Amino acid sequence: MIRRILVGLANAEHADSATKTAIGLARIHQAELTGISVLDVDRLGATGPVPIGAGEAASELREHRITEAKKTIQEIQDNFVAACGTAGIPHRVERDEGDPFEFFEHQARYHDLVLCGLSYLFEHGVVDEPPAELVRLVEAGVRPLLTVPAEPREIRRVLIAYSGSMESAKAMKQFVQMHLWPDVVLQVVTFEGAHGEPEQLLQSAAYYCERHGYQVDTKHVDTHAYANLLSYAEQWKADLIVMGNSNRNLLLRRIFGETMLHVIQHTSCPLFLAQ
Repeated sequence: MIRRILVGLANAEHADSATKTAIGLARIHQAELTGISVLDVDRLGATGPVPIGAGEAASELREHRITEAKKTIQEIQDNFVAACGTAGIPHRVERDEGDPFEFFEHQARYHDLVLCGLSYLFEHGVVDEPPAELVRLVEAGVRPLLTVPAEPREIRRVLIAYSGSMESAKAMKQFVQMHLWPDVVLQVVTFEGAHGEPEQLLQSAAYYCERHGYQVDTKHVDTHAYANLLSYAEQWKADLIVMGNSNRNLLLRRIFGETMLHVIQHTSCPLFLAQ
């Protein structure tokens, strides 16, 4: 059951896509949306080494960044509130200054799903090279996490990347049980190096999904997921990829953890990440 969805409002492009996707899910599940924005003053003010005599220019740059970020945050929040109001979706807005990850992690504890953009979470278009924020959220255990690209996409075909591990099974079960989009078509895919006999893994996974009311087919790809998951998802025309892995495996960059990192950093396809 989904009753509260946390929506990360970052730069205007991704915020618009996240808002539209969240509103669509809220309609299906009669859920409330919480739009969240965080102003990271320390990061916006970090201009790097300042040459002698350039202190005033650096100070002006910091102030400019902060001012622009505040304007962007206000505009994004106004658009979020207006869109939710027009759609008749119950909503609220949370805004803070400080460490965005601490605030985001705290809010995630009290929501059923976290939804954000694939590339940007907190920089609001001001910082040119944001860190790998999505990876950091995953490492912190903020899941289930639904990420969307800048262009909103209708979700009709969902690819479940299944390695046979307990972690990927949990991701599959969580997605299936949540029924985010009840009418989607599923495909469960295994790759070389799966934890078990692919045919048996796929048969068991398909039966589980079918018992939850989904239309599902299966596929074993005789290559490794790291190099081929994204190309296979594009070939199958997936609208969403479901993946899962433990924090420990992700941090140690082991087998499927490496695949998850690669997908997070290179995909333009929406992702559902669960633990």
